[in-house]
Amino acid sequence: MVTFLRKRLLPYAGSLVFILLLLSFWEIGARIYDRAFILPTPSGVVIRLWELRDVLIGVHLPATLQVILVGLGISILFGGALAVAMNQYQLMERTFYPLVIASQTIPIIALAPIFVLWFGYSIWSKVAVTVLITFFPITVGVFDGLRSSSRDQIELLKTMGANTRQIFTKIQVPSALPYFFSGMKVAVTLSVIGAAIGEWLGASRGLGYFSRRMMTQMDGAGVFAPIVLLSILGILLFLFVKWMEYQSMKWRKR
Repeated sequence: MVTFLRKRLLPYAGSLVFILLLLSFWEIGARIYDRAFILPTPSGVVIRLWELRDVLIGVHLPATLQVILVGLGISILFGGALAVAMNQYQLMERTFYPLVIASQTIPIIALAPIFVLWFGYSIWSKVAVTVLITFFPITVGVFDGLRSSSRDQIELLKTMGANTRQIFTKIQVPSALPYFFSGMKVAVTLSVIGAAIGEWLGASRGLGYFSRRMMTQMDGAGVFAPIVLLSILGILLFLFVKWMEYQSMKWRKR
């Protein structure tokens, strides 16, 4: 995986330089503004992150990661199953596809308090928000991937006597994999946002909860510190999905 990351990250050296320039402007501007409780310097955020490392990494990061993994797991399991069912049965597609689309028109920030009412401050209120956000890209990605299967290849297998299961595993699943991983790359980044929103509105642990708590104390650097961790977590999850995609589809190596 180290070799994979080195090969993939080196071409993005320009982005790294641009980010360093932005941070430099931020540092200078924040020092001139001199209102750390509103706009802390990047160096101040790093120092605060180091000071809070035990509670952030030891207590709140595992809580947020648990919400993300459970939410993603549910979305993959039920989203994938629903996509397969919609691909197999037209009645399922006509019944559920509009509902999947409609789910994305609901403002998540408005539903999150309702989930808190239903599930309390347990993990499930945050998981529900995460599932609602990540279910759509995974379901639509798998469904579109299954639909992209070559009709000619399917007909060829049928003439050779292949049954439905063999057509599914030999043709449709490989065709759906690129779409699945594209949906996953969107879903993992959205899952971080979903978990943070859920924790902001009702939680006793988690990076989103800790960020809100620091805001009530007017600790600007303390607000940014968990946000930095959330961003790093999202990037690591994205890179992990990229690595899984690379390992699963070696025929697409360039």
